[in-house]
Parts: sequence; structure tokens; C-alpha cells
Amino acid sequence: MEIKARAIIEIAGFPEDHIKKTMEMVIENLGKEKGIEIINKNIAPVEHTQKMWSTFAELDLKFDDMKILNDFCFNYMPSSIEISDPVKLNIDSIDVSDFLNDLLAKLHNFTMYIKNLQAENAILKKEKEDSK
Repeated sequence: MEIKARAIIEIAGFPEDHIKKTMEMVIENLGKEKGIEIINKNIAPVEHTQKMWSTFAELDLKFDDMKILNDFCFNYMPSSIEISDPVKLNIDSIDVSDFLNDLLAKLHNFTMYIKNLQAENAILKKEKEDSK
């Protein structure tokens, strides 16, 4: 089932040139993805906000199926996605299971990463206190 959606991809950091090149690379890679067609793209100019540079791309995309849309969301981490067509989705339970398992795997990875950072932080704090 073909799915059309609008997505917003944001990039922030520094230096300015890196942000611009990274957005170009993201759009170029997206254009090479099998099962994804870029219908329209609008890339905002790079702007300086507080201490970093940022830009975003508003993209109208066509996906061959729900799995490809799901993979796009996990691989490109858009800040927003809005499905425009079809209005109603008839999704097989296997597709929902795949989506939920991908989501859970991502959440477990983030949780492990955060726990490792907390442990490293605790060790550093203890070493700092011990060295006083």
C-alpha cells in the first residue's frame, strides 16, 4: 500500500558549513533509498540560533509500504511526520508487531546508553571526591 507523507527533518550544531553539508547529504541519501520517492523538498536556509546553527527540510514523500515508512522514521528520525494519503490505513498485525519491536529495540538501546552514562558519571564523581 503506497503511503504519502510530509516529514520535517531538523539538523542543529556547528560549524555552519557542516550543518549545510550534512543536510545536503541526508537529502541525497534519502533520494537513493529504495521504496522512497521525494515528491517535493523545501530546505530552509541555515540560521544561527543562540550558540549553534540549524536548518530543516520539509519533505513530501511517497513510501511503497508501511515497513519502508517505519524504517524511514527510525533511520532519519524526523521531528514530525504527517500521513496525507491514504486517510485510513489497513495494517496487518505482522507490520504492527514489526513496528513495535523496532520501537522497543530502539528504546532499550537508549536506556542502556543512558544507564552507561549514569554509571560513568557516578564513577567520575567518586574519583573526583576521592582525589580531594
